[in-house]
Amino acid sequence: MSELPALVRQLALALRERVLPLLGSHTARAHEDELAAGGDVTFAIDAEAEELLASFLAEHAPDVAFYSEDRGLVLPGGEAHTVLVVDPIDGTRPALAGFESCCVSVAAAPLREDVTMGEVSVGCVVEIPSGTVFLAERGKGLVEGPPLRLSRNERLDRMFWVYGFRGRPVRLYMELLGSLIEGSSVGGGSFELGSASYDMTRVLTGQLDAYIEPGPRLIEELPVTRSEFERVGGGAVLNNTPYDIAAATLCLEEAGAIVTDAAGRSLADRPLLGSGPEHQMSVVASASPRLHARLIEELDAGMERVAFSLAGAQETESR
Repeated sequence: MSELPALVRQLALALRERVLPLLGSHTARAHEDELAAGGDVTFAIDAEAEELLASFLAEHAPDVAFYSEDRGLVLPGGEAHTVLVVDPIDGTRPALAGFESCCVSVAAAPLREDVTMGEVSVGCVVEIPSGTVFLAERGKGLVEGPPLRLSRNERLDRMFWVYGFRGRPVRLYMELLGSLIEGSSVGGGSFELGSASYDMTRVLTGQLDAYIEPGPRLIEELPVTRSEFERVGGGAVLNNTPYDIAAATLCLEEAGAIVTDAAGRSLADRPLLGSGPEHQMSVVASASPRLHARLIEELDAGMERVAFSLAGAQETESR
């Protein structure tokens, strides 16, 4: 294993070791005074992980920059050519509840202001409770991980899939995703597990057929919905950012799965460094090209339903 993948893997495992004893701890649920760079609450468990991240890189890779959920971009004292995009705990709330759906996510890329998702060269996701490692290198495949079991399912009514509600307006999401949830509720199943990287890597294990996160598409195509995201997020828009999905996206793509935004567009040209609404990305990840195409069609229809519902509500208010 070359130097950069080894560093990424070592950091991810070190973060896992720091957080593992805190899983399910009520004291770790305390809120810090400052919000994270992306606007989310910083819990005590997050602060512990962020402290380990900074000290680990200061000791083992002092010439490497990092971008994290709580601190944003942190540059070393000297010249840096590499940046690690890190979510020390992706799935903080499941971690605080002692559930298994929490991960460490670390992605490596060249350090440039305009670096993109498509330039991520190494991605590592580590499950915190189990220690299972998913490690990918661009162009070399998934170089470490459990046996691949990509689902062959192409039917929406038999789909096992997952979405995320943290900081999202549930009524809008039910209008958008309701047909998919109802359609798969008997012959398949839908879940909310609380961690994007855990959700996405379940496609690799074959436990799930797809992961769907449409938030940024809603805001992009129906800007009036942004106020609902801000209402639920306490003034912030809390959709997926690069640190949530950069590592998992590379792992899935290198393993042969499909990852796009919720309109079916590639994520490769999306900015990697940032956490504000302009950096957030909708995601559809799936194991089957035909299933993926059907999911995009369903999301198109869902967007039309949301637009129709909003137009009706505005007409009623104007009377």
